[in-house]
Amino acid sequence: MGNTSATVTRSLVVAPQWIGDAVMTEPLMRRLHARGERLSVGALPWVAPVYRAMPQVAEVIELPFRHGGLQFAARRALARQMQGRFDAAYVLPNSLKSALLPFLASIPRRIGYLGEARIGLLTHRLKNPGKGARPPMVAFYSALSGEPGVEQDQPALRVEAAQIDAALGAQGLQRGGYVVFAPGAEYGPAKRWPTSHFAELARELPGMPAAQVVLLGSAKESALCAEIGQAAPGRCLDLSGKTTLDQALCLIAGAAAMVSNDSGLMHVAAALGVRQVAIFGSSSPRHTPPLNAQARVIWLKDDAQYQPPLDCAPCFERECPLGHTRCLVDVSAQRVRAALGS
Repeated sequence: MGNTSATVTRSLVVAPQWIGDAVMTEPLMRRLHARGERLSVGALPWVAPVYRAMPQVAEVIELPFRHGGLQFAARRALARQMQGRFDAAYVLPNSLKSALLPFLASIPRRIGYLGEARIGLLTHRLKNPGKGARPPMVAFYSALSGEPGVEQDQPALRVEAAQIDAALGAQGLQRGGYVVFAPGAEYGPAKRWPTSHFAELARELPGMPAAQVVLLGSAKESALCAEIGQAAPGRCLDLSGKTTLDQALCLIAGAAAMVSNDSGLMHVAAALGVRQVAIFGSSSPRHTPPLNAQARVIWLKDDAQYQPPLDCAPCFERECPLGHTRCLVDVSAQRVRAALGS
């Protein structure tokens, strides 16, 4: 009697370089895994922990590349190690360099969106919609599966209970005994709620003990977090730049709630199902919303009572072109506190 077992498709997924985008690819991983593909994800080290929180991913390969530059020799060397290992590749970023690795590794099927002169590097190409016509990012990534119904997809991450307890124990925290603030946004100041507002909210949060706010962010965001801690003395535990992303996922998973800008950690909280308030400024929740039934989004563009209307939003700029950033400045701490309690 012959071997009747189904052949498993070995697939390489080339991951995006931003935390939020990585979270929004989880529904694609789920779809590919459900149809029997064994998934290896090639990810840069700072997003790799997101994929370790996806049960559908069998292997995470940390890519030895840096921001910027083609780094052709390094890609060719890694591609040689991958020869013959994979049947298909999904290239999630739109860049030329992201499509090089599967091409150099001679992976037979290479799926991705058209972009940046890489038509010859991909065997299966999807038309890349213009910025004005692009669907929400979760649907954009899930469409690479070639399956229908991607508009309904919602990301979900899973962190083991033992990992959460270990991370909280190391900081002397208890589950549900604190609120996380993530005041950063890598893209720029036009996405950041003022630190003075975060500090005011920290001073006013009721019903919890001192040091009830945990500040999370990268080392680049330590100055922002320090401003909040100094303006709300005794209320904050500043862990910015002091945790790995794996630890940050655990601290968010164990929190009572989280307040953030439109950022990568906002999407992490949504995928973990944590109660959250997400404050939008220059970007749009219609494009990158926190897909979480417990999420409350504040965006003055959608507030009919806010006058004068924000005709400038969303501008998608790093810094406010008009110099006032009232889309964020005019969101009061009281308003966020009310949303946090709802």
